[in-house]
Amino acid sequence: MTDVVASAARRDRPPVTPPARSRRRWGTELRRQLELVGLTGLAVAQPLLDVTGRSPDFFLFHRATRGEILLLVAVFVAGPPVLFGLLGAASRLAGTRTRQVVHAGTVAVLLAALAVQAGKHLLPLRGVPLAVLAVVVGVAGAAARYRWRAVRLALRAASVGPLVFVGLFVLASPASAVLLPTERAGAGPGTAQSPGRHPPVVMIILDEFPLGSLLTPDGRLDAARYPHFAELAAGSTWYRNASGVSGWTPYALPAMLTGRYPQEAVPPHFSRYPDNLFTAFGGLYDIRAQESVTELCPPSRCGERTGAGHGGLPVLLRESGELLARMVAPVDSRVDPEAVYREVTRAEAGLDAAVPVPTDPKFRWDTLDDNQPVRFTEFLAGLRPSNRPTLHFLHLLMPHSPWAYLPSGARYDAPEDLPNDGAGWLDLARQRHLAQVGYTDRLIGETLRVLRATGLYDDALLVVTADHGVSFTAGAQGRGMDAVRGAAGEVLRVPLFVKEPGQRAGRMDERNWEHVDLLPTVADLARIRLAHPVDGRSARGAPRATAEKSFYDRPGERVSVPPLPPAVGPAPNRSALVGRSVTDLRVTGGAGPASVLERAAFRDVDPAEGGLPALVSGTVPAGVPDGTQIAVAVNGRIGAVVPVVPPGPGGRRFAALLTDDALFAAGSNRLELYAVAPGPVLRRFALG
Repeated sequence: MTDVVASAARRDRPPVTPPARSRRRWGTELRRQLELVGLTGLAVAQPLLDVTGRSPDFFLFHRATRGEILLLVAVFVAGPPVLFGLLGAASRLAGTRTRQVVHAGTVAVLLAALAVQAGKHLLPLRGVPLAVLAVVVGVAGAAARYRWRAVRLALRAASVGPLVFVGLFVLASPASAVLLPTERAGAGPGTAQSPGRHPPVVMIILDEFPLGSLLTPDGRLDAARYPHFAELAAGSTWYRNASGVSGWTPYALPAMLTGRYPQEAVPPHFSRYPDNLFTAFGGLYDIRAQESVTELCPPSRCGERTGAGHGGLPVLLRESGELLARMVAPVDSRVDPEAVYREVTRAEAGLDAAVPVPTDPKFRWDTLDDNQPVRFTEFLAGLRPSNRPTLHFLHLLMPHSPWAYLPSGARYDAPEDLPNDGAGWLDLARQRHLAQVGYTDRLIGETLRVLRATGLYDDALLVVTADHGVSFTAGAQGRGMDAVRGAAGEVLRVPLFVKEPGQRAGRMDERNWEHVDLLPTVADLARIRLAHPVDGRSARGAPRATAEKSFYDRPGERVSVPPLPPAVGPAPNRSALVGRSVTDLRVTGGAGPASVLERAAFRDVDPAEGGLPALVSGTVPAGVPDGTQIAVAVNGRIGAVVPVVPPGPGGRRFAALLTDDALFAAGSNRLELYAVAPGPVLRRFALG
């Protein structure tokens, strides 16, 4: 009887018309799309907007315009749901069941990505266990979505999230200062201290550069390794006890250019620091500024920005994609976020030569000049005499990581996952840093050459320094508070050379210099009276009475650091085998098989392109004992000797930097790997 009634009811129900069926289908698709908007907002847009919103230096380094930032935000928010929506529309062509499966799979993937990000914050799990947990959460969440209406409603309600995330990014994040800049009124430009001529000012601010990297173990400037820094010191005042006030450039550099200790966690932008070097000098000086991760010079003083460091929307998208990949990976990333701040070379920017080809004999191929960072090239091109006083300013991310240069200027590549800490790896990191210091020395030499060639050198006030250092001490690496507690001298102590106008002879000043002293000193020597108060003091005045240092890991939170011991360079760690010919030594086989990642690059080396396979990495057999010395030879000459370190996730890995580019020849190069035995005896590895 029940079946008869039900059948009659179905006969009496009005048929579903095609328009009604179409409306129902589009209603279903709309609800699905709202779910995707909510999920992609939580898994993609929110983390990207949060990280980039807290890192205005990301946009400043790439010289992103307001339009490019807004387009990037639009891609963050609208891109993923549009892509997934198109995938869903295409799947519908295969039938309703396929469309349901594709949507369920999309929901599971997005929930799994969200679970990975949450798990990395809340759980100790990493790698495969976290990935498995994320997959379970994704599948369970997708099943719950189809089983319970409340879950579907919650996902649709989350579709308003992207609007909230965008609002917070645009109006409340630190990046809002870059997106919606407002040039605040400061104390005004400086004034002349007394009648007379204002000298040209040339300032070079380097980055992540501990003073100890320039010194010999006995504390002297290493003139053999760094002849151009020695040349600079011979005609300037070396403030040997100079120190930065923060380990993070967005705090350290504004302190240098405002003369004030960091007090607020605000972007390094002219809208937040209206009283600075550029606004103080802007009334009397023309300003030619090359900044990297700051924008302290307002448009009213600096005018149009140069193209240095600007990559446009494609570069912003690529960097953001790499950032998202690291966030959704179930492992902790070894990549320092600031490692993406790589100075683009002149050749990469397609920039024509703006200065004469250098005569430095270390440049063995003319094209190595193309390896200069474009920011540096443009700075050199501007070093010309002028009828009006000019401030030439350069902040260059050298020798800051990523380390990619040999002292000659030749570039090399390195695996992204190469460790920078642990036994053996820390020594390699320091060696790569010192090689890049050697290249930085080369850039200083070019600067001195151009200043002399243009006639600016004698009359100029020349300042060369760095915003902060970095520690390579085991257990205290980096430049945060842990590094300060364990190796304060490496983090705080920085090079500082000041050549006053007309100065001929070098001298040393051991006063307790803190980098808030930079602006008042430069202003004093340039005969500028600052209109705003500063925390620092001019080096032309009395030294500080205290020997303690100030350090700000966080703005407004001063840490008092006891007097720092003299910064010294690391003891030489060069094997006596380096530079020797393999034929001069006893060679046997039997070391076993080994692999080298860069082996293919040795088959066709073209030095004229300015790049060399100078970093050799790979694996050796698990049975090779810890501490075994491995010699890397190119064309029969040993270029590096490194120890075998305990095995890690990638096996028993090794890596060696070949700093002598004379090892390489054009064309095919012979690479050999040996285990060093007593005698010494070289036991050859079979390279597979």
